[in-house]
Amino acid sequence: MITAAADGSSLGNPGPTGWGWYIDDERWAAGGQRTGTNNIGELSAVLDLLRQTEGVDELHVLCDSQYVIKAITQWMPGWKRKGWKKADGKPVMNVELMQELDRLMAARRAAGGVVRFEWVKGHAGHVLNEAADRLANGAAAAYQRGMVPDAGPGFGGVTAPPVAEIPAVALRQAQEPEPAAERSSTSDVDLFDGLDFLTDEPAEAEVVRLERSLLSDEVRADPASVAALLHPEWEEIGASGRRWSRDELLAEIAPLPAPVELELLATHELGEDTLLIVWRSVGAEPALRSSLWVRTGGRWRQRFHQGTPQR
Repeated sequence: MITAAADGSSLGNPGPTGWGWYIDDERWAAGGQRTGTNNIGELSAVLDLLRQTEGVDELHVLCDSQYVIKAITQWMPGWKRKGWKKADGKPVMNVELMQELDRLMAARRAAGGVVRFEWVKGHAGHVLNEAADRLANGAAAAYQRGMVPDAGPGFGGVTAPPVAEIPAVALRQAQEPEPAAERSSTSDVDLFDGLDFLTDEPAEAEVVRLERSLLSDEVRADPASVAALLHPEWEEIGASGRRWSRDELLAEIAPLPAPVELELLATHELGEDTLLIVWRSVGAEPALRSSLWVRTGGRWRQRFHQGTPQR
């Protein structure tokens, strides 16, 4: 049996996206794309792992994304019956990746192989998960700087640097532009000329976009995606009056039972890196809401949220 951890990362979600999977120092891989989401990174890691380990009789995949595990092991049959649509009739997100994963899983089963998925808590010291996380983050950082990350030896078993060195290598590549004289005529760097995702997005627009993403099924189905948008000291006073901690929310977060729209009422710039937005949730249970967002390390995260029922 082969045990591997797979993980994804998106800087900005959406933004520069990386993925990585790790078995041991001699078998690992990383990749990504200029722009994508956390879920695209997570799905791509598992997809590449399945492709490269074709022929392995028993594969044990460790993921910190419940979205990926549930999509592959629970939701796909229903989506397929409905023509790759969700229960509400909306198209399945990332459908091309989902369809390819479905094909690879079917081929593995037809050949008598077994793939078992196990959820592990992210950022909790699990050795394989931490290694895959570093690979994914390093790949995303490389794409953020217009570089191409080290793809790794794959499943071939070529000797690779110890896993502790991999993120440093990827980040160094991302931070130090390649000298022009050393670029070949076939260099991938031309693919990144005029990157639109590096253009500064107005803070208000970015924060509202991130707030809306917290209402989406895709993000809410994956606690790791939610965690990436919440400040480590996040808390909420909910519309019910309950006080929520970050850990409590991540333990219970799930897709909303009915769609909710965000109606923006006001924005208040409290500082260069602090923004308060006031909005109304429009849906079955309308409420007035306020969210405080802070920017650290170039990333916006929600620090506090409060909801008040609207009668």
